Amino acid sequence: MMLSVKQKEELNKAIADYLKTNGYLETLEKFQEEADVGEVNSKQVGLLEKKWTMVIKLQKKIMDLETQLASASKEISSGGLPSKEKRDPNEWIPRQPAKYSLTGHRNTVNAVAFHPQYTVMVSGSEDTSIKVWDWEHGDFERTLKGHRDSVQDVAFDSTGKLLVSCSADMAVKIWDFVGFECLKTLNGHDHNVSSVCFMPSGFHVLSASRDKTLKMWEVSTGFCAVTFSGHGDWVRMARPNEDGTLIASCSNDQTVRVWNVGTRECKWSLREHSHVVECVAWAHAKCTSAIKPGSGPFLASGARDKTVILWDIGAGVALCTLHGHDNWVRGLVFHPGGSKLVSVGDDKTLRIWDLANRRLAKSFEAHTHFVTSLDFHKDRPFVITGSVDTQIRVWECR
Repeated sequence: MMLSVKQKEELNKAIADYLKTNGYLETLEKFQEEADVGEVNSKQVGLLEKKWTMVIKLQKKIMDLETQLASASKEISSGGLPSKEKRDPNEWIPRQPAKYSLTGHRNTVNAVAFHPQYTVMVSGSEDTSIKVWDWEHGDFERTLKGHRDSVQDVAFDSTGKLLVSCSADMAVKIWDFVGFECLKTLNGHDHNVSSVCFMPSGFHVLSASRDKTLKMWEVSTGFCAVTFSGHGDWVRMARPNEDGTLIASCSNDQTVRVWNVGTRECKWSLREHSHVVECVAWAHAKCTSAIKPGSGPFLASGARDKTVILWDIGAGVALCTLHGHDNWVRGLVFHPGGSKLVSVGDDKTLRIWDLANRRLAKSFEAHTHFVTSLDFHKDRPFVITGSVDTQIRVWECR
């Protein structure tokens, strides 16, 4: 490709500016002599670095588009999308368009969760409300009110009879999901409660807060049984592993911590991220063969450094870093089949990662604004996402 005289002159000046800025003065003198470079003006200052950064971003976009094109070409050549009957359910992934876009919240949707048994889901929002939806038909069912500030997280117990929520009002609430009444309000955190879930046994609730602590609460009494301290800043999320013996937490202090529930001590403090760590997710048993056979347990973390890291918690080491998001990573969930990891972020996308090959398998724009949360149904081929655009979207997998 030939450059015009003006383009050559601008390129030479940009190169001269780069050489001067980085102290390559002898090279600069020789270059100016041979290229007959005139005086560099403000237009060329930093231009080479900007162009180079732009090229890298464009290359990344091209690679993502090539991956999507290859996937689409494969589907077309095989006569379109395989039917559910022909496709292994373990390989089902969410696809556009969304089956439903549910509206009703007046502000950002911070959390979404499927009911473990019925075709309903819940969402928590900055409008202080929790809403219940029928995800199979796309219908709104009811609103649960009680929190006085933004609802930050919601979760069901394994039976689906109890729902737990937390809020910036510093409270954790346990709800009867049969009578839709608040059973208990748990007070004890000194700041915004950003994460909550049930422990696998169902006897305790786990919460994480901006007060830098994690707390375990007795469901039956509402008393705080354990407080875990160690993070140096806001604890963004905390999640137990499948058997409830370990807890993973992540924080503004840029670390992921793994806690031994029995001893109440921090087993690992993992430092690989270079920014606030927003979310963590434990890999379930089916993921082992795809991630690293004969090892584990495994954990994924997502951060504001735009990366997802897979960890071998048995060894306390990072296995790999997944690059692809163009903004903060806000939510993670492992595919029920065990072969994939799904993530969402502030780049508005939903991304599916191939665990065995450590690469991006598919991505698409899921919302018109930052995507804050997601959940993958354990038994049915559906994914739900929540967003700053105030919508909840239901995605069918096929």
